[in-house]
Amino acid sequence: MTVERVVRIFAGAFVLVSLALGLWVNQNFFWLTAFVGANLLQSGFTRFCPLESILKRLGARRAEARA
Repeated sequence: MTVERVVRIFAGAFVLVSLALGLWVNQNFFWLTAFVGANLLQSGFTRFCPLESILKRLGARRAEARA
């Protein structure tokens, strides 16, 4: 599994879990949803994602270049 795919899975999972927690546990969990969204937005512009950096250091493989 590539770094890009893992980042998307993590982001989607965090959004869904934080939405569920915000609905059923405490509304302050919606801040986690906002944080993930803001991080995705800034990484789209800057191409910097903290999770991607961590995964690369742990040895996750990068996507192959397509022709």
